[in-house]
Amino acid sequence: MAAPPTRVRDPRTARQLYGPLADRAFAGLMEGDPLADEAAFDAAPKWLDLAARAETPAGMPKSLRRLVDAMASPPSWVDYDRCDRAGRLLFRSSAAGGIVLGAKSLLGGYTSPAGNKPLAFSGQLEQSVQFRLAETGRFVVETCKRGGLRPGAPGWGITLRVRLMHARVRQLLLRDARWRTSDWGVPINQHDMVATSLLFSTVFVDGVRAFGVPVSAEEDADYVHLWRTSGWLMGVDASLQPTSRIECDRLHTLIESTQHPPDDDSRALTRALLHSPRLSQPDSIAQRHVELGEGFARALLGDAMADALHIPRHPLRHSVSLIGGVVRALRPLTPRSLRPRFEAMGEQYWANNLEAGFAGKAARFALPKRLLGTRGRSPSRSPAHA
Repeated sequence: MAAPPTRVRDPRTARQLYGPLADRAFAGLMEGDPLADEAAFDAAPKWLDLAARAETPAGMPKSLRRLVDAMASPPSWVDYDRCDRAGRLLFRSSAAGGIVLGAKSLLGGYTSPAGNKPLAFSGQLEQSVQFRLAETGRFVVETCKRGGLRPGAPGWGITLRVRLMHARVRQLLLRDARWRTSDWGVPINQHDMVATSLLFSTVFVDGVRAFGVPVSAEEDADYVHLWRTSGWLMGVDASLQPTSRIECDRLHTLIESTQHPPDDDSRALTRALLHSPRLSQPDSIAQRHVELGEGFARALLGDAMADALHIPRHPLRHSVSLIGGVVRALRPLTPRSLRPRFEAMGEQYWANNLEAGFAGKAARFALPKRLLGTRGRSPSRSPAHA
């Protein structure tokens, strides 16, 4: 069996522990998204707007029409009612969900020293960081809204745009002499796409539970289903997608155990996210927000990972356990009938949050024509750890 890219740490042990799952995950490192790759450079703006509404008029390039038709034809296991139920969790978790999305889900993705390379090379975070984070928030919010993943709905359309964006970045990187396929695998590969899906699903659920947000086993399973559906729309191969919480946790453990420690790009991306308040707030207020974000990140990621990312230690790192304790203590006194009110408050929280992030600009989800990043250039780092 062919050796996986050098980004995989101790593949022999992983294969002994996980068997065929490890083989499938490692194979995914060399697999892209053929359907989207074929359409990526045919998606001119005039066609992309129509495609995002699940429209395929005459004259639309065949490659783009094939992608739209495939995404508009869900497999039999997709249950939109479950997706609708699952999405309520995002809004019910309100600010706690926003904190977890940034300080646990997104930062968790940056910790992968090979998986973060497309983002580092593309420059999509460090430039216009607040706008880029707002776009991610908009993607998650529209995914979780009722009917958001039905063909032609806003969440469905954004997913199509992001999938094509990934394909465009993938092809640009494969043409870039700096990209090291033997070390990192194919850019935005199947392995990394399913890992990202896990960060938005089970990793997110674990994070809001730490804040004391109640999540039943049924809600947990529905949230897995929602992001499995999103992953399918994003082009994740069915043979790699977990279908239950147990399968998600097993795959997540495999991925974490076979990646190397965070690198300089991990730390640069982390700093860009955590220090983003400095771009729009007075120094004294921004400093408090930065420290609060660092405290939340340390609590949610754990001290070992936070140390590797060079996140400072603050007393605020205890805030998550304190908040979670208070919320759990008050839970018996909170009638279930208030859930719709909490969800409405959460929707307003996200609307305000995104409005501030976009600062009057419109979400673009633009397909890049070139790479803007300057990182990932250093040849001195060991390929196995870069």
